[in-house]
Amino acid sequence: MIHVRPATEIDFPALLLVQQAAFGEYAGLYKVSGWTTETLESLKEDAREKHILVAEAERRIVGSVRFWTVAGVCVIRLLSVSPTHQRQGTGKALICEIERATTDAHKFYACTMLRTPRNLQFFMNLGYKAETILPDHYDHLDLICFAKYRRA
Repeated sequence: MIHVRPATEIDFPALLLVQQAAFGEYAGLYKVSGWTTETLESLKEDAREKHILVAEAERRIVGSVRFWTVAGVCVIRLLSVSPTHQRQGTGKALICEIERATTDAHKFYACTMLRTPRNLQFFMNLGYKAETILPDHYDHLDLICFAKYRRA
């Protein structure tokens, strides 16, 4: 069973290991070193400005996500799920918790790498619609951004 909760600083080393494994699988497709080599200091700095959730299974961190709200738009970043726990509802649980907990947003916005069909399908299955393509974005990544509007 997956349990989602706010991250604490004690979780950060395990969170980084999951992030490294999750993004490491794309190393042959994209330059992902920004995500696979993030430091503990950088994560601590990010945590001062953003909310971070972790997903646990059997008391082990198996996923995480960061998010913040600007002008009613909840920006979702760095959704990471351990390769051994992918396709088991972990990512969905993290996104659903953001949508439940973020009451000050009318829109949810998340980007993923364009050439990752599994990620594209993931967001579409959760009701997100493709909104923007960002070609040759930072580190020469082609990104696709999805949006979902909160129903009144």
